Amino acid sequence: MLIVSARVPAERRLAATLYAYAFLTDLVLLYPVYALLFADTGLSVGQISSLFVLWSAAGILLEVPSGAWADAVSRRLLLCLAPLLAAAGFALWVLVPSYPAFAVGFLLWGAGGALRSGALEALVWTELDRLGAAGRYARLTGRTKTAELLGVVAAMGLAAPVLAVGGYPAVGAASVAACLAAAAVATRFPEHRAADPPGHDRAEAARPGAAQRGAIPPAAAGASQPGPAGATEPEPDEPGWWTSLRGGLAEARADRSVRAALLLVPAVAAVWGGLDEYTPLLARDTGIPAAGVPLLLLLVWAGTTVGGLLAPAGERLTDRGFAALLAGAALALAVGALLRHPAGFVLVGVAFAAFQLAAVLADVRLQARISGPARATVTSVAGMATDLTIIGVYAGYGVVAGAAGNAVAFAVAVLPYLLLAARLATRRPARRVPPNRSLPDNSGVS
Repeated sequence: MLIVSARVPAERRLAATLYAYAFLTDLVLLYPVYALLFADTGLSVGQISSLFVLWSAAGILLEVPSGAWADAVSRRLLLCLAPLLAAAGFALWVLVPSYPAFAVGFLLWGAGGALRSGALEALVWTELDRLGAAGRYARLTGRTKTAELLGVVAAMGLAAPVLAVGGYPAVGAASVAACLAAAAVATRFPEHRAADPPGHDRAEAARPGAAQRGAIPPAAAGASQPGPAGATEPEPDEPGWWTSLRGGLAEARADRSVRAALLLVPAVAAVWGGLDEYTPLLARDTGIPAAGVPLLLLLVWAGTTVGGLLAPAGERLTDRGFAALLAGAALALAVGALLRHPAGFVLVGVAFAAFQLAAVLADVRLQARISGPARATVTSVAGMATDLTIIGVYAGYGVVAGAAGNAVAFAVAVLPYLLLAARLATRRPARRVPPNRSLPDNSGVS
């Protein structure tokens, strides 16, 4: 009983830090107006599109290397650096608005997103597992998604009045301030590893001269140890970046259950994540006045928020239950889009709720199956696969929508979900996960 009581404050601190970090990271007032800033600076549509490509490319190229870095050094350190990079990019945008500054800003923003991706999930799972509360990962992750959405909604609501009062410089300053606050909150994350000695602090160990200052024992800092003949040998318990990268990729390649769970993440998250960018076009095609489009989009935001909050209940789903969730979401989205009526957005909101729930559960299953120390690396591989798949979704959507319209493009885009649902519903049950993981008997796709 005393052990449980001691764990509760640690869990609450982790949860509060996580929610605050997620909210502040997405409280970027430039979100709803940066395209206007680019256009007002004189950029063409082609130039703006090229900036989006740079943004995506930076995230994809740095996703896996940054995950390996997080496993080798400190996940908390990377979570502190991520919003600082974004803040530097936003400051460039408003201080020297020009195509080169916008390009550098997107590279910094993409790099920050890559530093955060993988490191955050790995840190949260590891801390909960250390406290014997890995079963709460789905609850925390679902609520974190909700905190992110609330940050975006708050940014959308504040952007207009701040822009009216102070123009783009004020919006940029507010965005930088939110990023700095997120970096400050990140310093409150706890961080431990299974092999860490008592009192070992990874973020402190990553700083130059930490071992010499006595912050950590030289062995824990990865210092060389004297050999029998006076030679020095590296401490094997502290993996370097390349070792972490190889270890994570090897686990994803060699362990069938990890590979299946890893593939499930992009299979679930990519399509609806890409379609989200086109919901304003779908809303406009219903015939509603332009002023009413945001109201329809509120249904989508509300559905996505509810889906994240339903994550604890969704953990009880079996393979067939998960398949039914995906199939039901796909059909709801297709029917809602093809109605071409504002009422159809009720079904679109329901579909996005189900997809958000499925995406959270896919991440939960991946974290439960990673057993090696390179957790952030494996998670980043899943993130990179998702980003690459989303680019394919963008390309395919453009082709179909150009030929048949947005409603048909939405309906066609959900067909992969029906195939995935059929695969999950007919596959053989996977080996049962240990009871302390509190997860159903499935591992995704193979």
